Parts: sequence; C-alpha cells; structure tokens
Amino acid sequence: MEFQFLGTSSGTPSKSRNVTALALRSLGAARAARHWSLIDCGEGTQHRILRAPWSLHDLHAVFITHMHGDHCYGLPGLLASAGMMNRTAPLTLVGPAPLRPFLEGVMATTELGLPFALDFVDVENLADADVLPDLAVRATKLSHRIPCWAYSFTEKAVERRLDTARLAAGGVPRGEAWGELQRGRPVVLDDGRVLQPEDWLQPGRKPRKIIVGGDNDSPALLVDEARDAEVLIHEATYTEDVLQKVGPGPQHSSARMTALAAGEAGVPNLVLTHFSPRYQEGEGAPSMRDIENEARAVYGGQLFLARDFDRYQLGRDGQLSLISGRSA
Repeated sequence: MEFQFLGTSSGTPSKSRNVTALALRSLGAARAARHWSLIDCGEGTQHRILRAPWSLHDLHAVFITHMHGDHCYGLPGLLASAGMMNRTAPLTLVGPAPLRPFLEGVMATTELGLPFALDFVDVENLADADVLPDLAVRATKLSHRIPCWAYSFTEKAVERRLDTARLAAGGVPRGEAWGELQRGRPVVLDDGRVLQPEDWLQPGRKPRKIIVGGDNDSPALLVDEARDAEVLIHEATYTEDVLQKVGPGPQHSSARMTALAAGEAGVPNLVLTHFSPRYQEGEGAPSMRDIENEARAVYGGQLFLARDFDRYQLGRDGQLSLISGRSA
C-alpha cells in the first residue's frame, strides 16, 4: 500500500505546505491496476497532483472527511479539470450529505458540465457500499465543529502460497495443476479428484490497514478502530501549550493527545499532519521540532511528521517507509 501527502497544513496554506489532501492506492493484488483514491481535496490540490505521479484519469474515488473549506474547496476545480482532460469514467464521491448540494450548487451556478458521472455515497451509508475493488473502507465518526469522519482502508485479499508439502504428500503432480491452484482455480485430476484452491493454500498474512483521520479533538475515538491497523494518519494541529492558549473552540488535537491515543491502540506507525502554519521548520519558536518532541515523549512506535509530497509505502510486513521526500 502506498500514500502521498499533497497538503499538510491546517486552515490556510503556507509557503511550503498546501491545505489537506492525501493520495492512496493499493499495490497488492491490484498492482496492475493504476486506480487510486483521494482523501480530502483542499484548494490547490490539482496543482499538487501536477507535481506528483497521479493521473485524474485513474482516480477511482474521493473521500471527504468533512465540509470545512481546507478539506473540500479544491474539489470543484479538480472535477472541472478532469472533465477538460476528457475523463469519461464515473467517479465515486464519498462524504457527508452536504457534499452533494455543495457540488451541485457550484456546477449549476458556474454552468459546469462534466463528461463523466458522479456517484455520491453518503458517509453514513458507507457500510452498505462497495466503493473500492481492492480495499474495504469503513468510516468512524470523530469530534469536530461540524460532522467529521475518519476513513479506514483494509486490504480485501492477500496473496497466499501453495502448501507444497501437502500437495506432494497428497500425490498431486507438479506442473499445471499446481499453477492453476496458485491462480485460484479448481483442478480436476486424472484420478477424478476435484481440488479446490482454498484447501491447498497456506494461510495468508494479515491484511494491511491504514486509517486516515479528519479534524478531531478526541483522538481516543479512534483507539478501538486502530488496534488492528498498521498506520494511523491523524492531525496534530497544535502542541499542548498552544492548544491551551487557543482554547477548545477550534476542536483540534495536540500532538500529545494524538500520540497518546496511538500508543493506547498499539498502532506501530503514526504519521502526524494538518499542522498550524504557525509552526515553522528550523529552530525558531514555535517549530515543527516542538510537535515532534511532544509526540515522541509519549509514543514509542515509529513516528513521522508529514510534509507535502512525502510518499510512503507500507510493506507486506507492516513496515512503513518514507520512499521519497518533498518534490523540488
């Protein structure tokens, strides 16, 4: 599984960070398929996509966590550009109920016509939908000023190897029969036996799971959902001292709150994002180092602070790696 940050700033962009957007795709059984998903689409997301290896023709679904502008204002422009690029495949849009009238209002007032269909899925009904061919998607409600959700993405199927010792013991000859079973197809032997693939494959590994949270002032809401996840991607808008000064009104998390919840869930990889623009790189105060130090003080897993264009890969062993950094 692979994901890339297209925006990591909270509220407004900065010189080095755009507002929220994340690209995600599976590289498992569907490696040959180029489809990918977009989680949130802040203003300017399509400009970020131009600097990254993602095509609007291959975009399969967009998941909006909530209707604040830094998470959805870029969607009308992205859809318009996809249309001007002659995209024809339907596009699934998952999000809160107001997402549909928001987009339909923009399309009506700007006379935007699209050469492809939009398939709206209310996040409240996501459990009844089969949105992605290779990933099962769940939504968990969060705590924010307006309704907001986190999305969990779990592999639907994992590769399984043949139990060669059992096949040999069972007198199944090597060759075509083994190949067919590995490809998931039943086999009829010369002696009349019918072999079903699931009876001759070793147990598969654990399906990988990534959780992408929206804005949320209660990271503990994700503890149960994250217990079997390999990666939690969650906001850390403030450090604890700044959060106390700002007060509870914005309903965001501190790095400490998020790290504590990740530790309680036992999630091995935590990626922090959605940083207030007040935090700068370098040694000035407040700085990104403050956020990192606060999280590391209470979290013992592998910790990452996302930057725009950072691209990560989650291996089959559950190990998360940063495979490329910020684009030039």
